[in-house]
Amino acid sequence: MSARTGWVAAVAVAVAVAVTAALAAPAVAAPAPAPARAGHPATQAAMDAAVKDGVPGVAAQAKDRRGTWKATSGVGDLKTDAPRSADDRYRVGSITKTFVATVLLQLEAEGRLSLDDTVDKWLPGLVRGHGHDGRAITLRQLLNHTSGIYDYTADDTFGRTYFLEDGFLEHRYDTLSPQQLVRTAMRHKPDFAPGTSWNYSNTNYVLAGLVIEKATGNPYGDEIRRRIIEPLHLRATLVPGTSPKMPRPSSRAYGKLAETDTGPTYDVTELNPSLAYAAGEMISDSGDLNRFYSALLKGRLLPAEQLSEMKKTVEVDIAPNAAYGLGLIERELSCGVTVWGHGGGIHGSSSEAVTTEDGRHSLAFNFNGDWSGDSEAVIEAEFCGK
Repeated sequence: MSARTGWVAAVAVAVAVAVTAALAAPAVAAPAPAPARAGHPATQAAMDAAVKDGVPGVAAQAKDRRGTWKATSGVGDLKTDAPRSADDRYRVGSITKTFVATVLLQLEAEGRLSLDDTVDKWLPGLVRGHGHDGRAITLRQLLNHTSGIYDYTADDTFGRTYFLEDGFLEHRYDTLSPQQLVRTAMRHKPDFAPGTSWNYSNTNYVLAGLVIEKATGNPYGDEIRRRIIEPLHLRATLVPGTSPKMPRPSSRAYGKLAETDTGPTYDVTELNPSLAYAAGEMISDSGDLNRFYSALLKGRLLPAEQLSEMKKTVEVDIAPNAAYGLGLIERELSCGVTVWGHGGGIHGSSSEAVTTEDGRHSLAFNFNGDWSGDSEAVIEAEFCGK
């Protein structure tokens, strides 16, 4: 499955315009790929194939019973040919959603809210307009995307302003409030009545972030830091707020800023991530993501009851053998192995982080381009050896 179709496209917070699966060559010749270490040759080959297909570079880490494997392929800078680092930090896009869902479930475990609370109980009057009604939508429905709330990134004006060339280059440093993002969604009709279907909507997690802030009195990013980042010692992970800069080490991020995967390639590394807020603003690296998902699946972040709730999935129609829980995706791979995690896309960055149910085998990686490459092939290679 291409990284620009199916699952990665569905979990991306960035791409509000359609892109094709045609493969583009990198703007400059990539250096020879890093040699594969014993035990992961198929994963390295899949990463190299992504670069051959047009991804500028790939950074990955896997952890299993044999230890930690780090690998790269391609370049981190198209101007200098500097290679990627396996320790690169990158924008993780919708992987942010698992962090947000974890905090909400912690708050439920503490008795501070219930998944059955309505959105209106916490954010009175915010979800109104064109058929939207926060009095009929629960927090659970936000987290598993069964709310029917329109996805603000699908708004045509928003797409032209923040995802296409002219708009992005003019507005990349704009600060947007989460309330503005919700108001954009409220200009449209709901996708369906709450609880009657499923559709991925970034607006759900903007609202979830606001609920965390209302329930705790603190910015949602502060709660993620206090509850997850600091206890797990995730030293490369941050919630940047409105800062457009990328911390080092990091590579450049590239996008087409167009409705096709042809044409010029732009450096889109710097942007104000408030356009994503709690739906996808976080920055991390592969090692931290492996540590987070492993700890989550091993029960270190949630009591058994809340972890069980998180893993209750609903059927989705955008990818085979996949289901969506509360900010957590379940996938059955071709070899029968089941992995849990999330994918994420934002301008110039496409990422995946998955782990087995026992938390003992984890993989996280990033493409520093948003228009090509097969992320599913990398996952299949790591867990199925092909």
